[in-house]
Amino acid sequence: MNSHPLFLLAASEVRLRLRRLSTLAAVLAVVAVSWAMIADVASGKALMVVSGARVRYTSSALALGSATLAGLLFSLAGFYLARGRTGEDLRSGIGGVIGATPAGDALLVLSRWLGAVGWLVLLLGAFMLTTLACHLLRGDGPVQLLVYLQTYALLLLPMALFAASCAVLCDSWSPLMGKGGDLLYFVVWMGMLSFGATVEEGGAAASLAWLDFTGTANAIAALRGQVDTRAMGIGSMPFDAALAPYTLPQWLWSGAVVRERLLSAVVALLPLLPAVFLFHRFSPDRVRAGKARRRRSPLALLDGWLRPLARVLAPLMRLAARLPGPGGQVLADCGLVLASAPSAIAAIAACLAGGLLLPAGVLPGLLATALVLWGVLCSESSTRDISAGCAALSAAVPGGIRRRFLRQWAAALLLGLLFMGTIALRWSMDDPVRAFAVLAGIVALSGCAALFGQLSRTPRLFLGLFLFGFYVMIQTRGMAMMDVVGFHGDATLRTAGGFLVAGLAAVAAGAAASRRA
Repeated sequence: MNSHPLFLLAASEVRLRLRRLSTLAAVLAVVAVSWAMIADVASGKALMVVSGARVRYTSSALALGSATLAGLLFSLAGFYLARGRTGEDLRSGIGGVIGATPAGDALLVLSRWLGAVGWLVLLLGAFMLTTLACHLLRGDGPVQLLVYLQTYALLLLPMALFAASCAVLCDSWSPLMGKGGDLLYFVVWMGMLSFGATVEEGGAAASLAWLDFTGTANAIAALRGQVDTRAMGIGSMPFDAALAPYTLPQWLWSGAVVRERLLSAVVALLPLLPAVFLFHRFSPDRVRAGKARRRRSPLALLDGWLRPLARVLAPLMRLAARLPGPGGQVLADCGLVLASAPSAIAAIAACLAGGLLLPAGVLPGLLATALVLWGVLCSESSTRDISAGCAALSAAVPGGIRRRFLRQWAAALLLGLLFMGTIALRWSMDDPVRAFAVLAGIVALSGCAALFGQLSRTPRLFLGLFLFGFYVMIQTRGMAMMDVVGFHGDATLRTAGGFLVAGLAAVAAGAAASRRA
């Protein structure tokens, strides 16, 4: 075993991540997502479709299709899953001990980066194993392991390196340790996705494919090199069973593509350079748990300017004090969330007024805006006690952890109704199924926010998955299962009921887990 401090610290980092219950939740989510990505051709849909005909599920096709979709998912979720270790060190008090050690800044930053990369690679391994199992059940031809390894390495390793590098940079520089870093990376991720679309036009855009760390541009180019058409799709796509299926060759990657992906891997390391020079080393004058982030966050500045709005919560808090039992506790929790983020009060007021007064054609856009604002707000509220260091105190009150979990879920649900309830009320007159989809989606997402916050003890697991799902939702039309809150009007009574059941199941799972805690 290599005894170099870099590898010892990196191995310890991986072990710490593997011991967290959130890792189990992440693996289960990866397995579920990877299985759902590969549609059974008997359902009339296929992972890859070319000119209306499906592509046979050979090793090269499944590897290319699954790796492309995994690149989109992990390039966003991987960042939110990889970061947050600095916050844990600050809350536990071990950060000062780490900063006082003789280890250099470069050693500490690189070891944390290696640990994050190793952990992401393990998650990608779980994704690939699930794809292999799906190949055994639904695939055509033998499982060619080298084809999978080559495709996953070329498409996904640069993505994992970039996500880990950005996560370490945001954890190393105090101005990016809060929501500012989360939202900045989301903007960067959306910019990367544009390369996958612009590369189809060729020219200068194609020459910048090495900046697409997700690998989408290279995957599209590889697929286009095998078929003489631009009518192609990757995902759960309907196909014409009367057309003969396509068969991709075993090896898809040229030397030029390999060089581009190697260049992407090298460029993915660049965020580590500022991370080393800007590393706060847990110095109290540069970063403190729960303080440094608020000092520089633009959202915190906005909340400071809107602090007088918190006065409107006084009647709510008085009602919560008079109302006995869980009802008063839920109202108090909502009041605490809004008091800590006065900008949310203004956002709720705008959503309430817009839902009642705006024309019907504008409501889907208002719903999308309200949904993303609510998601960002609730991602923090479900882990508020943990971030503030008072989780043990709130668990000691009557009802303990279980009541706290249910209270936070109910508070998230109530806030969702405040953000989006008027829209559901408007739709209930003309389209009751769509209105029910809004309510069912709020229940489902509230349950996931509370469950993921309890399991991971960090808001970023839910936030990463939520932002990715939100992006997919607004880009997908005609698929009822992707219309979680009735945004496109594609949701059916069956899919809305399924989301309602899934949300209640998440609440039951969280309540059961809280009893064991």
